[in-house]
Amino acid sequence: MPLSRRIALAAIAAAAFAAAAPVAHAQAWPAKPVRIVVPYPPGGPTDIVARVVGQRLSERLKQPFVVENRAGAGGNIGAEAAAKSPADGYTLLLGTTAHAINPSLFPALGYDIRKDFVPVALLTSIPLVLVVPAASSAATVADVVAMAKAKGGGLAYASSGNGQSTHLAAEMFASMAGAPMTHVPYKGSAPALTDLAGGQVALMFDTMLSAMPQVKAGRLRAIAVTSAQRAPSAPDVPTVAEAGGLAGYEATAWNGLFAPAGTPPEVTALLARTVAEVLAEPETRQRFATDGAIVGSGTSAEFGVFVGREIDKWRGVVQRANVKVD
Repeated sequence: MPLSRRIALAAIAAAAFAAAAPVAHAQAWPAKPVRIVVPYPPGGPTDIVARVVGQRLSERLKQPFVVENRAGAGGNIGAEAAAKSPADGYTLLLGTTAHAINPSLFPALGYDIRKDFVPVALLTSIPLVLVVPAASSAATVADVVAMAKAKGGGLAYASSGNGQSTHLAAEMFASMAGAPMTHVPYKGSAPALTDLAGGQVALMFDTMLSAMPQVKAGRLRAIAVTSAQRAPSAPDVPTVAEAGGLAGYEATAWNGLFAPAGTPPEVTALLARTVAEVLAEPETRQRFATDGAIVGSGTSAEFGVFVGREIDKWRGVVQRANVKVD
């Protein structure tokens, strides 16, 4: 065979191998258990999402997806640990709304959610709900705004903690309505809802998962949800935007899957496709619907754009309200 022909054939073979390499890599992954870092304690909403999705990924990809809880510092300890892990597809982060808020709250984070991670998929979003005591005279968003303005900044609202989405959703509401209120932070939703039901505070923005059982029990009244559309699990409750005339108001507690920056794109692409298949399953959708969650959709790129918008939105809220963390 002429030398020129042998060279040409070798070049063709090399090109074919190079083109096939990413496919082979994607097919080889996962070859061992995959770790999903959940930066919160076991049993919470984020942990539940990770375990449901992780189990279904295990079944589809034939390797265990193991949840590792690394709680602390508002989600920052787990996120930093994941960011510093090898970018080989075997460590993932279950990120949340807090990871869009924290860059504005903590001046010296050990990671950058935009630079140190690759967005893979939005998993779920859960609207917050504006609730008041059942005995409150407020029945609408307009009533709440009128009460807040009448108090001149003295209307007290509860949150599950300083800098949490339950805190900043209320601050965004107060800013957009032109009705300043007084923040009363609690260590979690449970004690905050207890005091709210007892009338120690006037209102709260909380997740539907924890607040709606109190509404159904008759201890609280649901005024509005914070999502852009009405929540499927509470279709009779209007949105803040439609009920209060606050166009553009939206706040959700979301969960999404991230991989460390540098993770092979063929791996994240396979992971994103498989997650989409899991989220499309009727069983998965029904499981999350029972918790008031809306299943995520869209591409990895769209999820990245969403995260960027969330970071910018919450930075504005933090700056306007001058929120500080202790």
